[in-house]
Amino acid sequence: MQYFPVFLDLTDKHCLVVGAGSVGRRKIRALLERNPAEVLVIDTRPPGEEFKKVLRSPLMTYEVREFCEDDLDGKWLVIASTNNEELNWEISNLCKERGILCNIVDQPEKCSFIVPAVFRQGDLTLAVSTGGASPALAKRIRQGLDEYFGSHYGGFLALMSRLRPLVLELGHPTENNSALFRDLVHSGLLEAFEEGDREKSVTILKDVLPSELHDAIPELLNECL
Repeated sequence: MQYFPVFLDLTDKHCLVVGAGSVGRRKIRALLERNPAEVLVIDTRPPGEEFKKVLRSPLMTYEVREFCEDDLDGKWLVIASTNNEELNWEISNLCKERGILCNIVDQPEKCSFIVPAVFRQGDLTLAVSTGGASPALAKRIRQGLDEYFGSHYGGFLALMSRLRPLVLELGHPTENNSALFRDLVHSGLLEAFEEGDREKSVTILKDVLPSELHDAIPELLNECL
C-alpha cells in the first residue's frame, strides 16, 4: 500500500479513542500533546492507577461504557484499539460513511490513515512508515535515528524559528530571504551547534545575517545554544 505522507494539525479538533489498553493509552498521550479541543476516551474498563495522571488533563474525558454511534458526532479523528474485531470493523465503516479520519491500531486494512513511527528532536519531526507491512521495522529505523540526529538539531531549529520573523520584518525581497535561510543551513552553523561552539556560531551568524540583526545574535543564542 502506498500512503500519502501528511502531518495533521489537531489544534481545537475533537478526537475519540475507543479502547484504553496499553496501546490505546500511548495513543491518548500522543493526542493530548497536540492540543486538541478534546479527547473522548471510551472503554468498558475503569482506568488503572498508572493512568490517573493523564486523567487530570482538562482536554480528556474518560467514560466507562460501551461505544455507541453517537460518540462519532462532531469528531474529526478516531482511533480504535480494542480487541473486538467486530467492533473495530463497525467503527471503521461508520467513520468511512461520515468522512472521519480513522485509525484501527495494527489493522491497516481498516484504516483511512496509519500512524508512523515518529522521531522528535525539538521542532524536528521525522516519520517512518513501512506502509503497514512491518511496524516493528519502522520502530527499529526510528531508534537508529537517535545516533544521527542529536540535540543540536533541536537547538538549531529553535534558532531558525526565532530568527525567521526577524528576517521577514526587514522587508527584503522573498528571494533574498530564501537565499539567506539556505546559506544558514549550509554555513556550518549546525556543526557549530553540535560542537557547542558559541564563538563560532556568532561569527557565522554575523557573516550571514544583515547588520540590522547583529545586536540580536547574543539573545538568540542564549535561548538556543
